[in-house]
Amino acid sequence: MTDKLDLDHLRQWIGRTNEASDIVTAQLVKGLRATLFMEIGEPKPDDAAPFTVHWCLAQPVYPMSELGPDGHPTRGGFLPPVPLPRRMWAGGELEFFDALRVGDEVTRTSRIADVTMKTGNSGVLCFVSVEHLITTPRGPAIGERQDIVYRDISTAPAAAPAKAPASPRLAQHSESHMADPVLLFRYSALTFNGHRIHYDRDYVTKVEGYPGLIFHGPMQAAFIVELAAKLHGGKAPKKFSYRGVQPLFEGAEFSVNANDTSAGMELWTANSAGQPTMKGTAVW
Repeated sequence: MTDKLDLDHLRQWIGRTNEASDIVTAQLVKGLRATLFMEIGEPKPDDAAPFTVHWCLAQPVYPMSELGPDGHPTRGGFLPPVPLPRRMWAGGELEFFDALRVGDEVTRTSRIADVTMKTGNSGVLCFVSVEHLITTPRGPAIGERQDIVYRDISTAPAAAPAKAPASPRLAQHSESHMADPVLLFRYSALTFNGHRIHYDRDYVTKVEGYPGLIFHGPMQAAFIVELAAKLHGGKAPKKFSYRGVQPLFEGAEFSVNANDTSAGMELWTANSAGQPTMKGTAVW
């Protein structure tokens, strides 16, 4: 049983800001390239990093005594103390202005933009939107809106995805990889993400009721952005908007897909049954 959600109280967090800084290192770039199945190479100063390397930078660091049961910091602080136990990325939007490079000193300025509530099939949902601006001494590099969703744990276990979709989506461009526990661990380590749904099978199945370890939303988005850029001569889109559709679980192949459109590209990840797990659009 969770505490009653007091939306008026949570909306008092709107407008709160936070700032953090970090440095893009060659070792970080190597690790992220390896995790995203890119050529690792030997990154040198001024070499471009993967487009979403900012998700690995300046992550909050708390003592073990200040972590909640899900592995995240206890509720409150910069993010509002939403009293719902399940937390995931719901989606967001990225704008790319300048590449982050090895040796860059990066500053992330964050602001709570909105807190809203709605009722869905799984009960009450609370959405927290956070705006980020990533800058270097050259100026703005990335603008971002990140949407986080909180919800309760239902009394029934979370259902696994259906084994066969009615009509798998056809893609003009597609890549496939294996979603194994080592891949999830590597990304959790790179992003200093203690959320137990990504590495603790007992927790995710017995406490949160999912059928297996859950693939990170940001890592799905990272794969999508890299494919989109690869299909456009290595150039990141001006804007990439995305939303999670359903969880992607460990233990099977997943695909990263793209179709050309008159405005840019439609992009998505899909599970082994061909069902979309994240959808997005990109424009150049």
